[in-house]
Amino acid sequence: MQKACCFTGHRPKSLPWGYNEEGISCYLFKRKLKKAIEKLMDEGVTHFISGMAMGVDLIAAEIIIEFKKQYDNVSLEAAIPCKNQTKGWSFEYIERYNNILEYCDKVTYVSDIYTYDCMLKRNRYMVDNSDVVIAVWNGVNRSGTGSTINYAQKQDKRVIIFDI
Repeated sequence: MQKACCFTGHRPKSLPWGYNEEGISCYLFKRKLKKAIEKLMDEGVTHFISGMAMGVDLIAAEIIIEFKKQYDNVSLEAAIPCKNQTKGWSFEYIERYNNILEYCDKVTYVSDIYTYDCMLKRNRYMVDNSDVVIAVWNGVNRSGTGSTINYAQKQDKRVIIFDI
């Protein structure tokens, strides 16, 4: 049976590098995340799920796309909270999002339209369909990332936390 990993993490405004992914801190983070993913692949994890939000989700998906180009058995799933998730996003982020979708092996829409709890449902879907959760977290429990970590731990999932 295929082992799966999902990603949870903050939006750019809560990341140390913000929207500037060209700096050294983001570069080092991406390198560390890539190594963690490689280790999971060595353990048999081949299916990866991204929530496709700006920030950590898109970064992780792009790393998985790199691996998909190298390994035939790696798959990427986009778990999208609602069909209009990119409403209000900049052209650059929408273009990036659409490019990632082209590489996805599966796209799952949790809801057709935005609802107050579609993000929560998306996060729970990802955890429920994963063996491992990689979380990029600043320690704030009252966040989507914090609640996803708590849910994953209650579901006895393996959680790898990157403190930022």
